[in-house]
Amino acid sequence: MSEWKASRVKRLEAAAISTIGYRVCAALGATLRWRVEGLQHYDDIVLAGHQPIMAFWHGRILPATVYFKHRGIVVITSENFDGEWIAGIIERFGYGTARGSTSRGGAKALVQMKHDMNGGKPTGFTLDGPRGPARVAQPGAVWLSKVTGNPVLPFHLEADRHWTVNSWDRTQIPKPFSTIALVVGEPFVVPHDADNEGVEAARRRLEQELRQLEARALELLR
Repeated sequence: MSEWKASRVKRLEAAAISTIGYRVCAALGATLRWRVEGLQHYDDIVLAGHQPIMAFWHGRILPATVYFKHRGIVVITSENFDGEWIAGIIERFGYGTARGSTSRGGAKALVQMKHDMNGGKPTGFTLDGPRGPARVAQPGAVWLSKVTGNPVLPFHLEADRHWTVNSWDRTQIPKPFSTIALVVGEPFVVPHDADNEGVEAARRRLEQELRQLEARALELLR
């Protein structure tokens, strides 16, 4: 058991942060307006009998959580104290959680996500999380596509009015009543027989797709 889990005070603290955090995020989310492009790709994947592997940057996690709520999307959250209260927030928004991270417990979390996808659930990746480097995609999403046959679905969000957190990922927090541009890109599948070079090519493709989606989202706001 983690040291913080052995502390009743820390467990109560995580529960309190989750409750308050969810209420704040839900209240903010209710004020947001949306300009959405490309969402049909999500629906087309589901209609074809597959599930999307949602892929985006860590710095846009708040508006993404609000928009894609209650779809049963499974995401990775860390096993540490911060991961606990974050999991408490996103589970209230209707997400599933696979506990782990790229730095600890990641293999276990990916195996759980593979199992969840085989059970018909979509998944989501903050590609450069949890610690960066920013805008450099980790290979988890493309690996999951390779082993499940489900398509990677990249997307990007931009707010016309926002605060920017002084953090490694420059997290964007939309201001109340701001407009969010959400652009969903073309899905793609990583072949089951892709070698290491093929997986790396898919990872680089994903980064390039996200750069293009960011440019398009900013264009929509203009």
